Amino acid sequence: MEFGYIVAGFLVGLLVGLTGVGGGSLMTPILVLFFHIKPAFAVGTDLLYAAATKSAGILAHGKLGNIDWKIVRLLAYGSVPASILTTLNLKHMDIASDAAVDSIKFWLGIALLITSLSVLFRNQLTKLSKKEHLVSAKWAPHLTLSLGLILGFLVTLTSVGAGALGVTALLIIYPNRPITTIIGSDIAHAVPLTLVAGLGHASLGTVDYGLLGTLLIGSIPGIWIGSHLSLKLADHWVRMALALILIFVGLKLVFH
Repeated sequence: MEFGYIVAGFLVGLLVGLTGVGGGSLMTPILVLFFHIKPAFAVGTDLLYAAATKSAGILAHGKLGNIDWKIVRLLAYGSVPASILTTLNLKHMDIASDAAVDSIKFWLGIALLITSLSVLFRNQLTKLSKKEHLVSAKWAPHLTLSLGLILGFLVTLTSVGAGALGVTALLIIYPNRPITTIIGSDIAHAVPLTLVAGLGHASLGTVDYGLLGTLLIGSIPGIWIGSHLSLKLADHWVRMALALILIFVGLKLVFH
């Protein structure tokens, strides 16, 4: 079974390197559907997995000056309190109960479906936002804070949202910012969010540390290979295939 986890980590790392889509959109449903890991444990383990893998991204983007710390702070002002409140609510639930399992699966499915739409229509939404100025500059800070609140809830409950969904929303709110700045800022925000949410799950006892280490063994070389392959493969078709997978898995979880 450990070899299977290493392979899963490698495949997810490969797709993350190819597409930039957060590992939570891929790893958590794989653990739930294919390895039959309990949803709460899949989410909790994946959150610390994401915190570890994205930490290197902060260093890389920070050196290149690709992080807008004002955006990061605004997101965190919303997401960190939302994450803590979500964890406190989970503490009052019997997360092993059928009702809790069904709830996590449902919201995980919803998060995957939203992510699939952001993967499919990111470019069109970005162009529309630039052309039509959908968001006034004076509302940008308030919308960023609100986005943080939503991400804090979604990520803590499902481990999904800090990647493709966050980037797409930020591109709409800040249409004139370079894509590298948006991605760098999203990664910089994802690390504290996934760390706070992951530690919250650790306090609930829903983190499998052995599984975490095994996934990291596979994912690190996968991310490296994927990031190099991304220069040679057509991004459009890779994203299309990924979106279709997310739609299929999302529907399977919502209507399980």
